[in-house]
Amino acid sequence: MMKKVCVFCGSSMGNDVRYKNAAKEIADFFVKNNLTLVYGGADVGLMKVLADIMLENDKEVIGIMPHTLIEKEVAHKGLTNFIVADSMSERKQKMIDISDGFIALPGGFGTLDEIFEVMTLNQLRINDKPMGILNTIGYYDFLLSFIDNAVDSGFIRPEYRDNLIVSAQVNDLMKRMEDYKPLSMTKWIKDIKKESNS
Repeated sequence: MMKKVCVFCGSSMGNDVRYKNAAKEIADFFVKNNLTLVYGGADVGLMKVLADIMLENDKEVIGIMPHTLIEKEVAHKGLTNFIVADSMSERKQKMIDISDGFIALPGGFGTLDEIFEVMTLNQLRINDKPMGILNTIGYYDFLLSFIDNAVDSGFIRPEYRDNLIVSAQVNDLMKRMEDYKPLSMTKWIKDIKKESNS
């Protein structure tokens, strides 16, 4: 059962109010189900929306941020727990270590980096925690098309694409994440060695 869920999302609000509404909906679900929010620790963008709703309802919020961003004065000062990391890489690792699952809301390069970090670790069975995407108004459609093309082109195995949980509805996404069972590692290393020598 998931208790601490990490949300990857933008430090911007985006240009459609439905992105902000999606962040509110996730936060409301967390409040109702007594989940702990793990996130990037910022006091801006969709990250702020999530944290503020959680805190207004006396729920636990764990923020993780490297020194460099704290110095830029974007850190949220009212969190339950604030963890300082030495680098962006260490921040990601700490998020992964303490969380039971991961959700991506709309975001930019940082959010994409976090999604693919988790997916890579899942592929290698270093991490068996669910990675979900809340695909608000089709924000991630082009990314999903790219991933599907990578499957069709033989660079991503279908079973690893299937590890990525995608939904436009919060309740559906959370249920599927709770039901998640990691796919068994196939003989893919043997397969790619054979392919490379043929």
